[in-house]
Amino acid sequence: MSAVKRTALAVASAALLVPTILVVPAAHAVDPDPKSDDKPKPPAAMSSVGGEKLGKAGTQVELLPGAPVLPKDLSGRSWIVADAESGEVLASHNAHWRLAPASTLKMLFADTVLPRLPRDQVYKVKPADLEGMGDGSSLVGVKEDLDYKVQDLWRGVFLKSGNDAVHVLTAMNGGLPKTVADMNAHARELQAVDTHVASPDGYDSPGQVSSAYDLTLIARSGMQKKDFREYAATVRAKFPGERLPDGTRDSFEIQSTNRLMTGEDDVAPYKGIAGVKNGNTSHAGATFTGVAQRGEKVLLVTVMNPQSDESQAVYKETARLLDWGFQAAGRVKPVGELVAPRSVDTGAGKGAPPAKGKAKGKAEESAAPTRLAAVDSGSSGVGIALAVAGGLLVVLAGAVFLVNRKWPVPALSRRRP
Repeated sequence: MSAVKRTALAVASAALLVPTILVVPAAHAVDPDPKSDDKPKPPAAMSSVGGEKLGKAGTQVELLPGAPVLPKDLSGRSWIVADAESGEVLASHNAHWRLAPASTLKMLFADTVLPRLPRDQVYKVKPADLEGMGDGSSLVGVKEDLDYKVQDLWRGVFLKSGNDAVHVLTAMNGGLPKTVADMNAHARELQAVDTHVASPDGYDSPGQVSSAYDLTLIARSGMQKKDFREYAATVRAKFPGERLPDGTRDSFEIQSTNRLMTGEDDVAPYKGIAGVKNGNTSHAGATFTGVAQRGEKVLLVTVMNPQSDESQAVYKETARLLDWGFQAAGRVKPVGELVAPRSVDTGAGKGAPPAKGKAKGKAEESAAPTRLAAVDSGSSGVGIALAVAGGLLVVLAGAVFLVNRKWPVPALSRRRP
């Protein structure tokens, strides 16, 4: 039995039940349900990265006059609503509770490995590349002894959550131990201190955890990257199939499993959605991180392991929190912030030491306005336009710094073809 398969048998503690979230009628924290003594509760001591309130158990929100109350139908063990550009956390529930992340961990895999592999690079899959995948893994259909472009493999990761595509890209990155080490190092760089990686594809493994706060940090980092944004926003694409007798290559269509983008399985498509990643395993339950824009406001929401019996609850609770966030923006006092990476100079801001010059390339890339439609050669579906706007990283007099001491995500706007 492979090490990855063995790990699935040892993760009983990573997906226990959560108390039902209470509606917040005023500006205060809500304690976990005191009647749920038979259910696990978040630990008394959690990380306070981003602010002390984010390290407290229960719902954290500070409503100003006229602010809407939080939705009633929330059951996630952990969730967070944040302004993607300013970094302000509008509300959270057990934000730093370390839970099994499922395939939302693929966001960290992509944010770590994607910049290292040219999208047009072609790789012939070896039989060993596909070994060690856990039972029941989601697959896109990668076959050994066939050639694939890197961009096709990434579409397999983002759209179909294909563990086979993850394993091939992991091999291209130098193998499993190196990729796990790279991902853990990148998590530390992002100050995602709740996150520990054991399996790059998010398959349940002992000790593999993240948090709603960390997954939101990771998504924010990924959305700085043009290719990441494109893959996250692609709804449908052609994926290479078998080689035909005449030497040409067959193909088949793949579609995103993000129901807020596709509008399937009793989930309404969410206006302004632009990704980013969903996940589901027996231990983690359903997890999801989404980014959406209305007007000039861009929000990130992460929901982990809803306990509701509602069909597709993780998407519906995400939609409710996005709706609330767009209504509440400017009417709540932030309860924390999404911190910048360690290497980014925040002008002695919270949570990050001075920069050491590593961020210059990224800053220069983000400083120039760009537009990208998520429809490219070989892909089709609902496109989005991504433009850099507001609170940009800038370069001035050779020094990299952040306007308003924040680390922004490019503004997003929805466009249907």
